[in-house]
Amino acid sequence: MLIKPTAEDFRVVGFNLGRISTLVGAAGLVPLLWAVVLREWAPAFSFVLMIGVFALMGELGGMINVAHRRLDWSHGMVVVALAWLLVPAFASIPLALSGHYASVLDAGFDAMSGLSTTGLALVQDLDHLASSLNFWRHLLHFIGGQGIIIAALSIFAGGGVVTLYLGEARDERILPSVRSTARFIWAAALMHLAVGIIVLTLVAWQVLGFGFMRSLFHGLMVFFAAFDTGGFAAQSTNLGYYHSTIFEFVAAVLMVAGTMSFGVHYALWKRRYRSVMRNLETRTMLVTFGLTLTITIVGLAATGAFTESLGLARYGFFQLLSAHTGTGFATVSVQELAGWSGLAFAGMAIAMALGGMGSSTAGGVKSLRVGITVRSVVTQIKQVLVPEGALVSRSYHQNGRVRLTPELAQAAMTVSLLYVALYLAGIGMGLVYGYGLGEAAFESISAGANVGLSVGITDPTMPLLLKLTYMGQMWLGRLEFVAVFALFGFLYSTWRGK
Repeated sequence: MLIKPTAEDFRVVGFNLGRISTLVGAAGLVPLLWAVVLREWAPAFSFVLMIGVFALMGELGGMINVAHRRLDWSHGMVVVALAWLLVPAFASIPLALSGHYASVLDAGFDAMSGLSTTGLALVQDLDHLASSLNFWRHLLHFIGGQGIIIAALSIFAGGGVVTLYLGEARDERILPSVRSTARFIWAAALMHLAVGIIVLTLVAWQVLGFGFMRSLFHGLMVFFAAFDTGGFAAQSTNLGYYHSTIFEFVAAVLMVAGTMSFGVHYALWKRRYRSVMRNLETRTMLVTFGLTLTITIVGLAATGAFTESLGLARYGFFQLLSAHTGTGFATVSVQELAGWSGLAFAGMAIAMALGGMGSSTAGGVKSLRVGITVRSVVTQIKQVLVPEGALVSRSYHQNGRVRLTPELAQAAMTVSLLYVALYLAGIGMGLVYGYGLGEAAFESISAGANVGLSVGITDPTMPLLLKLTYMGQMWLGRLEFVAVFALFGFLYSTWRGK
């Protein structure tokens, strides 16, 4: 029998949504200051309006009297799922008022894409978008990539924080407590922020010949999109705007850093290099990257897309790395990418679908689940082939020895199948509107795996239902289903429970 949520359940959810709203509203002060300094008065007004809405939500949430502030599993999951709907809705206010979007929905699409670190965009005339608004789009990558809930855990006190942490699709507890783990994640992010911006700014200033302030702006934007595997760009030609191998190299290093789990970051910080290389997740990602890169390069060579081997290697490698890390940066145009038919297209799509490491800013199935699934299948085959009574190893290394239980293998396979179903749903919707199978598959996987590469379907003129489909895929893919299913269960219990 379903138990109907009580008034106290709704109060607990509302109270915690208010705290998260306060936090995001505070983050909105940064682009507001940016707009005021640069005298971008229209964007500044829109930021004031957005901050006011978030502040109002926070104030209303703070006025709710709750019997206790401890979150149980269902409360935490519902809070996470709702936060990832409400924050993009209100964060889109400055974008909707900018005049660079055809509709409020298009602005909401970009806000969801930014927060989920996807990078698909419906903005028009990006090259003339106010810099404060461009900054806000990229800051959403940082807020979403590091996790708005993670930020809340770092700042606010209260019990039941584990369920919030898990609800945001993070399952690595690096340090003894979830709160200390959350603080380490933000500390690591801020360290990368400082180093990344300095290096990118210096390259733009000294190598590309940009002025210092322009170099700083582009360095900041590229860092946000690279480290948080987002893919938004300050210019309409994406990373191809810079025409610089060294700039692409620095961005690639940040993309790899962003796709690594924070458990790996912690192990590297502690100089446990051998442990990192023994990890099932690390080895799986290296193998899948090598295989998909080979497929892509062979496919490009067969199509004759690049006449020189150096260009073939450079463009093929960067695009594939962008796909596999879930970043979505591109150094070729949408039209060129759409022409990568056959094996190259397949290699890119597979890389996007597999994604990066778990508990990172990347999306997709994740390397650890792929590794566990393959290890489980291999173990079952060995069990059949070896003599009766022989022992077959049922463990793997992931920051230490981990037992491969049937429950763990089943969980990995279940989430993997859910991702396949998510990709197929988007493909089906694309086919309904007359797009080719290859195009529909590429765009659907890009949305569901939170990548952001596009072959031209994502456009302000695309059908309304397809926009909603991709937004739903971004939401589900970023939260990895559990929190969303919990929200649906909560709503259904409210309707049908007793």
